[in-house]
Amino acid sequence: MTRRTVGRPGVRAPVLLALLAMISLGVLVAPGAARAATIGHSVGPHVYQGGGVIGFGDAADPAGPAALPSVMVAMAVNPASTPTDEGYWLAGADGSVYPVGNAASYGSLTSVRLQAPIVGMASTPDGKGYWLTAIDGGIFAFGDAAFYGSMGGTPLNQPVVGMAPTPDGKGYWLVAADGGIFSFGDAAFHGSMGGSPLNAPVTGMAATGDGNGYWLVASDGGMFAFGDAPFYGSMGGQPLNDPVVAMVATPSGGGYLLVATDGGIFRFGSAPYYGSLGAGYGGNPADVPPVAGIAFTPDALGYWLLEPDGWSYSFSNPPDPSPSGTAAAIVSIANSQVNSDPDRGYFCNPYGPCEAWCALFATWVWQQAGIPIPSYPFTGNIYDWAAAHGQVLPPTARPLPGDAVLYGTGPSSASTSLHVGLVVQTWPDGAIVTVEGDAGPAPTGSLAVIINGPYLPSRSAIYNGMPIYAFAQP
Repeated sequence: MTRRTVGRPGVRAPVLLALLAMISLGVLVAPGAARAATIGHSVGPHVYQGGGVIGFGDAADPAGPAALPSVMVAMAVNPASTPTDEGYWLAGADGSVYPVGNAASYGSLTSVRLQAPIVGMASTPDGKGYWLTAIDGGIFAFGDAAFYGSMGGTPLNQPVVGMAPTPDGKGYWLVAADGGIFSFGDAAFHGSMGGSPLNAPVTGMAATGDGNGYWLVASDGGMFAFGDAPFYGSMGGQPLNDPVVAMVATPSGGGYLLVATDGGIFRFGSAPYYGSLGAGYGGNPADVPPVAGIAFTPDALGYWLLEPDGWSYSFSNPPDPSPSGTAAAIVSIANSQVNSDPDRGYFCNPYGPCEAWCALFATWVWQQAGIPIPSYPFTGNIYDWAAAHGQVLPPTARPLPGDAVLYGTGPSSASTSLHVGLVVQTWPDGAIVTVEGDAGPAPTGSLAVIINGPYLPSRSAIYNGMPIYAFAQP
């Protein structure tokens, strides 16, 4: 994300759809008004259709990894790929790297205790190395990828959301959510949006073929061109079903594609179009996998979409704090429900009656883990219950796996308590990953159970489109 998440408008989580759904229905129901759902479930994780990486044009779908310890966040194409011998790398938030097809492994960070999750990846021009970048601007180099510096350990106004290498591989740029640019090696600084008011946060970047310019894209589809990067158009000011999460430029620099959380593709300049997920996976509008990235094949005759919810996860890395007992059960049960719209019908779901169901999902998971909480259809009731039976933490606290994250400004009404998710992973720097019911990017009323993050709770207003007002511990 961000699985820049999903949506995302925030940057990586499309949970605003659930927000709108709850407000439109005026969900403020007395405690216990919803019936408790009794359904069978397997603790083995569910996954979305698509297998994690979905190809269009000449982009094949080589077999990828199986169960993963941390959510998938980035991919980079092997430049040495050919139409008959393709390959790419996938990167997890824990710094794990998975080579697919003809891509070779040059190492990973799975044995390193990271302070902050990985959010981006780029390959060297010859495909014999790659870089990983973390949300705090840390850089990790492998193979023939040289280290030219990083922002790790330097206070940032906004988290890093992506990176791009120079054409000769002797430098790279990092971009932050406020449009700030950090240049290293032979990567020249051509300008940035840092310090300028933005309508929406920046979610990605791409460099021109000669390295003398770059583009930035914001979640509202706005485009910013610097250096010799031509402006071919944008979606800024246009109504979008879901926020834009990434972009990719053609090798010639003659155009670019933008991709939204729902897999919708927006084409500009000479960039080719080979299809999208805008109508749902397999043409099913109720099955909309959350998309977090896009990458061209080396010949630009196809592209891949990165679909983080297409894998099953153990959420076992980072291992500290490692959930145990009830918390581990909450993580496992929540994870087992990740899937597209679980019950067809407007707001229908397996966790309660046909109504906005993010709170019904959260309380159902806690119930299945042995917590005696009623089935609540209103998120504010979870806050009240935790205040009386568990513990309420302020938004500045560090939550633990199994805790509920409450979005909005307070528990008083449906206009202030907007959405709820369950924490399944916590990072040393405070970043979290959540599993959330009744979330996007599917159409309102046909929402899903998604994985959201990693993101910093203090940046939730930007990332998710709504702040966090509390964490509730069972």
